[in-house]
Amino acid sequence: MTQSSLSDDVKTVPLSAENLTLKHAKTTIIENLKVALPSGKVTAIVGPNGCGKSTLLNGLSRIHLPSNGSVLLDGKDIHKLPSKEVARRLALLPQDTIAPDGITVTELIRFGRHPHHSAMKQWMMGDQEAIDYALNAADLSDLGNRLLDTLSGGQRQRAWIAMSIAQETPLLLLDEPTSALDLGHQIEVFELIKELSEEGKTIAMVVHDLASACRYADHVIAMKDGKIITQGCPKTIMTKELVLELYGIECDLIPDPMTGSPILINIKRVKAK
Repeated sequence: MTQSSLSDDVKTVPLSAENLTLKHAKTTIIENLKVALPSGKVTAIVGPNGCGKSTLLNGLSRIHLPSNGSVLLDGKDIHKLPSKEVARRLALLPQDTIAPDGITVTELIRFGRHPHHSAMKQWMMGDQEAIDYALNAADLSDLGNRLLDTLSGGQRQRAWIAMSIAQETPLLLLDEPTSALDLGHQIEVFELIKELSEEGKTIAMVVHDLASACRYADHVIAMKDGKIITQGCPKTIMTKELVLELYGIECDLIPDPMTGSPILINIKRVKAK
């Protein structure tokens, strides 16, 4: 499915953008982009460095103010909604995460409950249940009292995702959730993301590894130079021509024997002429 074939009825999807233009200072990164996240699915945003993937995610999450166009959360302009209302419906996990020194896993996860609190009520019925659920969902029940900085990279990343789970939002946006993790920890995090989707969450993630994007995502958005080149089911849209256009590499594609998702083989960089 190409950008032009995207349904005009964006109000039926949880998060979408119309004619979205995003700039850094005077430089236009994304211009007149239209996108919609399929409900209850995992969407992977892929493309070369500097193509606008993280900028798009920040624009969809209201972190980056558009210079033109709109972002719709459940059909309503996200910039006209109260901040706490947005935080109850959408959670963002950025690339760079910083926690206070000496914080435990449970204490970190508790931050996810803040959108549900008020000045008069800092602890509510259901908070502990949400925290326990997040610990269990991220397979961290036995590590709740551990200091965050004593965990492995994969465990720490699962703790940050658990904080987003405790926020109890139907939408979850993740910017490079497996960055700097080894293969084992990457799979650990991707499997958690897939499980959350199967429980009904709508998830969008920026991913560099094409094989992982194809294996764990239901929907792929391929970007280059601030534009969406194509989007759709990875088994349908991922071709060697697309890989060449995005990354300047030649390859062959074969189906994964277990999942049927595309795998890149015979990879060769095309030399610039």
